[in-house]
Amino acid sequence: MSLLNSLEAKFGRFAIPGLIRIVIAFNALVFILYKLNPGYLSVLTLDPALVRAGEIWRLVTYLFIPQIGSPMFDWITVIFYLGFLWMIGEGLEHAWGAFKLNLYYLLGMVGTTVAAFYFGGGYSAAMLNTSLFFAFARFYPDMVIYVFWILPVKVKWLAWFFAAQVIFGFLILNWDYRFSVLVSLGNFLLFFGPSFFREAQHRTTVATRRRRFESAASPADEALHHCVVCKRTELSDPQLDFRVSRDGNEYCIEHLPSRQSFNAPNSGSR
Repeated sequence: MSLLNSLEAKFGRFAIPGLIRIVIAFNALVFILYKLNPGYLSVLTLDPALVRAGEIWRLVTYLFIPQIGSPMFDWITVIFYLGFLWMIGEGLEHAWGAFKLNLYYLLGMVGTTVAAFYFGGGYSAAMLNTSLFFAFARFYPDMVIYVFWILPVKVKWLAWFFAAQVIFGFLILNWDYRFSVLVSLGNFLLFFGPSFFREAQHRTTVATRRRRFESAASPADEALHHCVVCKRTELSDPQLDFRVSRDGNEYCIEHLPSRQSFNAPNSGSR
């Protein structure tokens, strides 16, 4: 993060506070315009051919198209979508600050645009918003949210659900989709890839140390003390004391060389 901190020191004054709130406001406005004229959305989509023809506003306006869903439940869907996006934006700005969130969002925009121009098709902000949620899950994994205000789910499990969908598509769909996923989620990989690598290294180091400790540890049925004279151990005689003599060998207290030399004259005088 040192590079990000350096960039923030130089360009932080250009950051837009509350960026996601602004995006949400435009999403709400576009939804109202859509309800008045459903064909209005076609003017805002990210269409590379039309951008090349001069409709450059599409490079930005596609970000303001909300996830609408079924016309029967579109109001409920949009309210939930915008509320969810608000929570993510506020959480990330609190964790990162305005500049890093701005940069993350900008990189996601660039990645989505590159994917659209390189692979064609009409790309939406769905993958960009997914990358926002993945970042949110990294900061608040144990936060509980209520899906449709009913079902309590931890953020990390919801993130894994979304990740499983992306991975499943990555495995079964064509290379165009795979590359588009990598490009569109490039902001997440740039920001969190190094931390994933460090965590993997740390887990490997801990596992290696644990294996070394377990291999070095004595089994429960193996004696720690052993008299070189009588061969008794603390397992065969729990009341026995042991000492290490100057010669480096271990003796029970009865056969300790210093004790034997002390008792020798007495045994000789008998």
